[in-house]
Amino acid sequence: MKILVLGSGAREHTIIQALRRDPEKHDILAAPGNAGIAADADIVALNPTNPLVVTDFATSSDIDLVIIGPEAPLVAGVANQLRSAGIAVFGPEREAAALEGSKAFAKDVMASAGVPTGQAWSVETSEELIQALDQSEGPYVVKADGLASGKGVLVTDDRQAAIEHAEFYLQHGPVLVEGFLSGPEVSLFFLSDGTRVMPLTPAQDYKRAYDNNEGPNTGGMGAYSPLPWLPKNFVADIQRDVAEPTITELASRGMPFVGLLYCGLILTSEGVKVIEFNARFGDPETQVVLARLSSPLAPLLLAAAQGDLTQVAPPKFSRNVAVTVVLASEGYPDNPHTGRDIHGLDALASHKYVRVAHAGTGFDGAQLLATGGRVLSVVATGKDFDQARERAYAALEKITLEGSFYRRDIAQGVSA
Repeated sequence: MKILVLGSGAREHTIIQALRRDPEKHDILAAPGNAGIAADADIVALNPTNPLVVTDFATSSDIDLVIIGPEAPLVAGVANQLRSAGIAVFGPEREAAALEGSKAFAKDVMASAGVPTGQAWSVETSEELIQALDQSEGPYVVKADGLASGKGVLVTDDRQAAIEHAEFYLQHGPVLVEGFLSGPEVSLFFLSDGTRVMPLTPAQDYKRAYDNNEGPNTGGMGAYSPLPWLPKNFVADIQRDVAEPTITELASRGMPFVGLLYCGLILTSEGVKVIEFNARFGDPETQVVLARLSSPLAPLLLAAAQGDLTQVAPPKFSRNVAVTVVLASEGYPDNPHTGRDIHGLDALASHKYVRVAHAGTGFDGAQLLATGGRVLSVVATGKDFDQARERAYAALEKITLEGSFYRRDIAQGVSA
């Protein structure tokens, strides 16, 4: 197949790496890509959030499948334009992508579908904010309603900090105040063809910047899969109680969801509840989920894009474990320092059990540079968590980037 992947992060690099492992040899293009993606795909210079530009290119280049990685092109309606031109696209249209683009919309869908989630209040003014905080027992959970790259969420016992966080995002639109939910979190992805869903394998990510879950929220600092501590039949239960009702509800509203439904879940004392939905593969969970995928990826995504998952067998996953650790620039997430040299990746190029997924990287001539906050993900597999962790952290020690940091507790204490 001739496949166009939209995006420039470690998620997109991981998707491309998985496509390259398929038995069928695909012609893979990427826009806008990054330095690592450029080694695995042909880079196309186009704006991935411009529906007309993407569609014109896909049409003129005879693209068989477009895979939309990040959320911005989805909310911009790129999938709408592609589908109207008859091009198979893995990614929901703008209306269904509001499941991620608007947390208030997601709560409304969950309420209609009977999906378990926490209590929430949508506020648009300072007065409404104070009323909502008064109803919250704390800790306070404040979320920007729209897209905020994983950094619009604050969980705090400090009421004034909650007010200041909310006031900042109220300048840009509504804010949600939610009831606090406590328990281990799980990310579970489902492929959807608009009416049916097919689960991938669960993962857990680490959102705080520093060890012991300290520091500010980030886009994600690491992840691991599988989750040996999950209850029996967990995936089947979430498919029945969360994914299928959500997809059915969206279809009933005339906005079928075709693409990847990301279910952010929490196991509370009152049962599993949805924290959030995303409308695309999660980052860094994708790195560990696809590292364990042992069946071809492209046929799964194409079947969903074509509206018929019954034409493919469910995905298969290795019994090995996978651990990914994110290397971040100094100052991330608030003020990352970019433009610094990266060294040491050549030593990992031929490692059988370690892959590097590039995120914020570019070239200055032949020199690899950090161009973003999350620079790259080191992904390691092994027969158990000790082995995978050892491989991941040994690989990170070979990489040098001035001022960079990473969490040292990813998957710590987890045993199969």
